[in-house]
Amino acid sequence: MGAVTDDEVIRKRLLIDGDGAGDDRRINVLLKSFTKWCNSTGSPEEGFTQYQRMLGTLAQCEFSMGKTLLVYDMNLREMENYEKIYTDIEQNITSAHDKISECKKEIQRAKRIRKNRQEYDALAKVIQQHPDRHETLKQLGALDKELQQLSHIKENVEDKLELRKKQFHVLLSTIQELQQTLENDEKSENDDAQESSMENGE
Repeated sequence: MGAVTDDEVIRKRLLIDGDGAGDDRRINVLLKSFTKWCNSTGSPEEGFTQYQRMLGTLAQCEFSMGKTLLVYDMNLREMENYEKIYTDIEQNITSAHDKISECKKEIQRAKRIRKNRQEYDALAKVIQQHPDRHETLKQLGALDKELQQLSHIKENVEDKLELRKKQFHVLLSTIQELQQTLENDEKSENDDAQESSMENGE
């Protein structure tokens, strides 16, 4: 009856402690049972029954130990997996920081390019308000040609003016000579008239 009670205790203990805890107590119970079995003076049937129970308890201990080892190995693999995941996360964080830095640089470059384009557009609008080089050269050529024509006209006008001055000078000289001639003729006529009067008066 006492052995059955021990089985019930072990069974309850396994049900309550399914994760392998309490193995020391189970081993202690097994040692006590083994000592009791060795010192037993009962019939062989009772000794065999106790022996079977001890084997069962030992199997449970081995099972619990195997389970614990499996859990331990699984925990080691989980730790390795977590370390790998942690390393991957660290690498991903570093890569994300690098990408963020690169994106910031790209944003700065994009802002600079946008600013340059805005300045280029403003400059292009100013340039479009003025004629292009070909048109400017064409206008300069036309103005130079017009200037040459005006210069030629000026030379012609100056030549004509000089000619008119000379002609006017000749005309004035001729008038003066004619006036002098007329005055001389008139004086000569007066002198002749006076001489005639004097001769008649005598």
